Amino acid sequence: MALPPDATVPTTPFWQALEAAVPEAELAPPWRQGLPVRLPCGRVLRLPIRVRPGDGSRAVASLIANQAAFPVVDALVEAMRPLVQSWEPDAIVGLPTLGMVFAAPLARALGHPRWVPLGYSRKYWYDDALSESVVSITSPDAGKRLYVDPNQLSLLDGRRVVLIDDAVSTGATLVRAWHLLERCGADVLGCAVAMRQGAVWRSTLGPERASRVRGVFDTPLLQLGADGWWPQAPA
Repeated sequence: MALPPDATVPTTPFWQALEAAVPEAELAPPWRQGLPVRLPCGRVLRLPIRVRPGDGSRAVASLIANQAAFPVVDALVEAMRPLVQSWEPDAIVGLPTLGMVFAAPLARALGHPRWVPLGYSRKYWYDDALSESVVSITSPDAGKRLYVDPNQLSLLDGRRVVLIDDAVSTGATLVRAWHLLERCGADVLGCAVAMRQGAVWRSTLGPERASRVRGVFDTPLLQLGADGWWPQAPA
């Protein structure tokens, strides 16, 4: 018996493999529990659909990078590499938490000897002036702060940097990180992500910054129909 399109299924099977041959018709809506996306290499990655809080009629495709199989992470890093390489950055900056899955191997692939991690955990030697308050779609509670380790300021001040994250959705975290790095004296060339989700982030960042957000693939916000999930119509 087929599951209803809004049924919640375990995410364990997702993010574990890339499929070489998927019919084009299967990539089109309506979708049920999973949304397939084609990567630049031509292979397909299936993402679980997660219903958002509320009346159950809205959902998003989910990418939890630290639960993905190594070959999937490697493929996404390889797809992100040319997006970042053309900027010729001096430093790669990883956003916590899931952006760090990509930032370290991407920096290595670009020939960098190290990378710069931002963090949510305040160490006792941190300076609150080098932090920003953040709220995200997956962590909506206020009070979380994004920090730069003062010992790493020399890696940012006057340097051309690129931000790396797993996904951008509302843009709320990214805009704060962007502002924080600029306050640290960095020239932020742009941001590279695996997934660009919906379009809300564009208005949050503004046209100039949004034009400098590069993604491996895009996923729509989803609206439940009688036969499954469809891209949500623009507001």
